[in-house]
Amino acid sequence: MYIHLGNNVIIKKENIIGVFDMDTSTVSKKTRDFLENAEKNGKVFIINYELPKSFILVNENGNNEVYISQLSSTTLYKRNLEKLENMFK
Repeated sequence: MYIHLGNNVIIKKENIIGVFDMDTSTVSKKTRDFLENAEKNGKVFIINYELPKSFILVNENGNNEVYISQLSSTTLYKRNLEKLENMFK
């Protein structure tokens, strides 16, 4: 199953480690340091240059990557639920 992260970016659900709200998670210095380090290493992909609302940590082929999305973590969660509900109809 795939999840649409916005702006035509689609990721396999099983590769997603976590979806994090930008406002609440970046309060922590450790999270900010993690994102800064990922960006320095070329592991951050900005999906859209609108106001970022969430970041998604993905493990693809043994590499951790971060996708910055304009969609909220709640929206991404609801999209996942809708796909699951549609599978069982």
